Amino acid sequence: MKLQSFAENRWHTAADDGRPLPSAVDGSTVATISSHGLDFEAMLAYARQVGGPKLRSFTFHERANMLKALAKHLGDHKKELYALSTRTGATRADSWIDIDGGISTLFVFSSKGRREMPNDFVFLDGSPEMLSKQGTFVGQHVFTPRLGVAVLINAFNFPCWGMLEKLAPAMLAGVPVIIKPASSTAYLTELMVRRIIDSEILPEGSLQLVCGDLGNLFEHLDCQDTIAFTGSKNTAEKLAAHPRVVSETVRFTAETDSLNMSILGPDASPGTPEFDLFIREVTREMISKAGQKCTAIRRIIAPSEFSSDLVKSLSAELGKIRIGNPASKDVDMGALASQGQRNEVRARISDLRTEASVVYGNREDFTVTDADARKGAFFMPTLLHCERPLVARAVHAVEAFGPVSTVLPYDSLDEAIELARLGAGSLAGSIVTNNNDVAQDLVMGCAAWHGRMLIINRHCAAESTGHGSPLPHLVHGGPGRAGGGEELGGIRAVLHYMQRTALQGSPETLAHIGRRWIRGGIERDPGAHPFRKTFEELEIGDTVNTASREVTLDDINHFADFTGDKFYAHMDEEAARKNPFFDGRVAHGYLIVSFAAGLFVDPDFGPVLANYGVDELRFAKPVNYGDTLKVRLTCKQKTLREDSGYGEVRWDTEVTNQLDEMVASYDVLTMVATRDEWQKIQAS
Repeated sequence: MKLQSFAENRWHTAADDGRPLPSAVDGSTVATISSHGLDFEAMLAYARQVGGPKLRSFTFHERANMLKALAKHLGDHKKELYALSTRTGATRADSWIDIDGGISTLFVFSSKGRREMPNDFVFLDGSPEMLSKQGTFVGQHVFTPRLGVAVLINAFNFPCWGMLEKLAPAMLAGVPVIIKPASSTAYLTELMVRRIIDSEILPEGSLQLVCGDLGNLFEHLDCQDTIAFTGSKNTAEKLAAHPRVVSETVRFTAETDSLNMSILGPDASPGTPEFDLFIREVTREMISKAGQKCTAIRRIIAPSEFSSDLVKSLSAELGKIRIGNPASKDVDMGALASQGQRNEVRARISDLRTEASVVYGNREDFTVTDADARKGAFFMPTLLHCERPLVARAVHAVEAFGPVSTVLPYDSLDEAIELARLGAGSLAGSIVTNNNDVAQDLVMGCAAWHGRMLIINRHCAAESTGHGSPLPHLVHGGPGRAGGGEELGGIRAVLHYMQRTALQGSPETLAHIGRRWIRGGIERDPGAHPFRKTFEELEIGDTVNTASREVTLDDINHFADFTGDKFYAHMDEEAARKNPFFDGRVAHGYLIVSFAAGLFVDPDFGPVLANYGVDELRFAKPVNYGDTLKVRLTCKQKTLREDSGYGEVRWDTEVTNQLDEMVASYDVLTMVATRDEWQKIQAS
C-alpha cells in the first residue's frame, strides 16, 4: 500500500516509490511513504483562503457539534482501525488508549465547547475592565481565531490519539489544520484521516494530511500560524530555531522527552495497600504501549529501607508479562514500533548501565508468543537499580523509550524531591502515599518541575485514571526537557489557537462586539416584561427597573424562623453592633436575593422555562431593617442551544437601596423557550 497525502481537497499519490514501513510484529512491509510532489505553499494558501473562512463561518457550538458527529462516525469504523493498529505493535489494550482515547477526546471537547463557550464567534476573556470614572470608557479582553494554519506534527507512539487531541481544540477554535504523522506508524493515521474525509463532516480545506516529510512548508509559515509538535527534544529545538519560525514569531508548542518519576511515600511499606498499588502502577506503565509513552514512569523513587523489597516485587510482576503478537489474547505486551527503535532502546540501556545495574530483563533469550522474535521488534521489560542516584547523571538524562525503568532509592523526603528535580522537567509525576502531609510536602517540592501530578492512595485508586493517562480536561505538557508547552486542559487548549486582544471603547460598542451587555451601556425599554419574550424576541440590553420594597424587622424575624438561619448578626442587636462590618441587625443575604426575585419576576406562565443558577453573587453593603430595595434586571447574554427548543439567557442583576447604593449584584441564569418551542408548548 502506498500511503497518500490529502492536499487541496484531493488525495495525492507520490510519484516516487517511497520508503517502506515495516510491521512491528513480523517485519513485513505494511506500506510505503513519500510526500514527493506536494506543493506545500499551495497547501498553506488553501487552508488560509478556503478552510479558514469556511470553518470560521460556524459558531463555537456548531464546530462542537461537528466534533461530536465526527466522534460518532469514527466509532463506527473502530474495527478496521483496531485491526491495523496491531501492525504497530499495539495490543488491544494499547489500541483502546490510542483509538478509543482519541475518539473520547473529540466527545469531551464537543461537550466542553457547548457548555463553556458561547454559541457565537468571539470568546470573552474575563469581566470588563472599568477604565473611567463615569463608566463610559471600558476595556474587554477577547479571543478570536488566528487567521493561519495549525501544523500538527505527531509522534509514532499514538498515531490516532496524538492527532485527535490536537485536531479537536484547533477545529473548535476555528483554525484549519495540516497533519504530519510520524512516518513509522503513519498508515494508521492515514486510515483514520480517510474515514474523517469520507464523512464530509468537516468543511472543505479545514483538514489536510502530509504522509512523508514536510519539505519546504516551514519556509511559508507566518505569524498567524501555529505549530504543535510532539517528538524528541532535539527535533523540537531544530524546528523552533527555524529562521522562518524565529523571524515570524510563529507560535510553537512542544511536548518532548520526559523522564517521568513516581515517588513511593515512606509510609507505603511492604504489606500496605499503597505498596501494592505502586507495584501495579509501575508495572502497567512499563508495559503499556511497550513503554513507548511520553508519560511512562522512567524513574522509580522509593525509600532506601525497602527498595530491595520493591525490586523483588516488581521483578516478580514483570516475570508474569507475556510478550508477543499483539493480536493474540494470550499476550500482555506487544512490540516496539520498529527494530530500529528496539536497537535505540538497547543503546540507551548501555548508557544507563554506566550508573545502574540491570536487576531484571534486558535478555534476548525470552519467550515470544505467536510471533517470530527475529522478525519483530520485541523487547523484554527491563528494570535497573541505581545505588547512588544523587550523584548519578545518566539516570536523570537518558531516556530509553521502551519498557525500561530505574529504581532510585532515597533516605529523606528532601532527597526524594531533589531526585525528582534532577529530571529537569517532565510531563507527569505521581506520588503514592496515604499520608497527606507527605503528599503536600512532595507536591510543593516537585510541582514546579511537572505539568501534571497524580496523588494516589487506597481511597482513590479504584477510580484513578492512572499515572500515564493524559485527560482532555487537564493540561498535558511540562517544563524544561518536557518542552515547556501545554496541550489539552479543556478550553485552555482551544484558546492556544486563538488570539487574545484587548479592546477599549464605550460599553455599547464593546457589548455589540462581544454580544454581552456591559454595565454603563444602554438599557433598552423592552416594551413588555422581558419574561414575556421568546429567546429570539429578547434583545441584549432589555431592562426592567422595579418598584421598591421596604425590609422590616418582621421580615428578618420571619425569614430566620422560616429558614432556620438565626446567625447572630440577624437576630442580636448588641452582638451585631460589635461586628466591625455592621451597625446593628442586618437582613440575611439570601433574604435580599429572595426579595429581589419577588420584585423582578413576572409570575405568569411564559417563555422563561426555568431558573438554573446564580453566578458571581456578591453582597456589597449591609441592609438594615427600614431600608428599601429595588432591582435593575438586564438581559446580558444569550446562548442558543441548537435543536433543543431553548436558549440560555444571562441576566445582569443589581440590587440597590434607597440611597441608590448597590447592596448586591449577580447574574441570574434562565432557560428561555424559542419561538417555535413556545408555540408547541402553548398548543399542548
